[in-house]
Amino acid sequence: MTLLSSDTVPAKEPARFLVFWRRFKRSRTALLGLILFILVVLMALTAGLVEPDDPLRRAGDPLTPPFQNWLTPLGTDQLGRDILAGIFHGARISLMIGVVATLLSIGIGVVIGALSGYFGGWIDDVLMRITEAFQTVPNFVLLLTLVAILGSSIEYIILAIGIVSWTAPARMVRAEFMSLRGREFVDAARNLGVSNSAIIFKEILPNALPPIIVYASVIMALSILLESALAFLGLGDPNYASWGNMIGQGRSVLRTAAYCAVIPGLAIVFTVLSFSLLGEGLNDALNPRQKKQ
Repeated sequence: MTLLSSDTVPAKEPARFLVFWRRFKRSRTALLGLILFILVVLMALTAGLVEPDDPLRRAGDPLTPPFQNWLTPLGTDQLGRDILAGIFHGARISLMIGVVATLLSIGIGVVIGALSGYFGGWIDDVLMRITEAFQTVPNFVLLLTLVAILGSSIEYIILAIGIVSWTAPARMVRAEFMSLRGREFVDAARNLGVSNSAIIFKEILPNALPPIIVYASVIMALSILLESALAFLGLGDPNYASWGNMIGQGRSVLRTAAYCAVIPGLAIVFTVLSFSLLGEGLNDALNPRQKKQ
């Protein structure tokens, strides 16, 4: 039997969404972040229309400047590949990395943080010592180590990013569980004989989700930046058109054809900015009292 607090009644879900949307749209920066995010999603969805075959194929003469040829409006790189096609297909890669790595890191963080915060005692001590051990090594250094061990395929890069990003969500979930485990609805569930797993995932976790949802936008932005940094160092997957790969390959012609690196760099900037603005808007909408303080 699942207990529902007074503010989580299913009949009130549409009204709660409307209240959330009213709070969210009050922030112009949040709406700007939403617009930028929608543009990135549209780029990813329409990438096949821009280049249906292979974005890595030669599309014209090497180093054609932007706006010189309508077939390649953003120009070509030193190998003659269409930069516009790379930008659109790179949106797919960036969103895939951001979403999958975020789900992986949030999943690990929720499990470890929930167990640690709910049970406490020696379980909390062991799990927090493991968390601290991961935090002693800088994220990017650990990421480089994992990629060097596992390989630089896109699957292993996503796995490695998820592994290095779970510690902050784990601590956040632990703090939420420690503050909620003594609440009346949790005591009522225990008295009714509800199992610990049901209490953790059906009673406490839904009430601890708002800060986790907000922080997910941070992890998505960080995941895109980490993949771009790896690709810039030549450790990305060369079989995919990613913004990081485009910047890394554009270094060799930075003085003569800066657009090869600047255009994908701007794509990364605006995408990360969209997640940052969305995160602020979600925080204001989900935690209105915190904004007032």
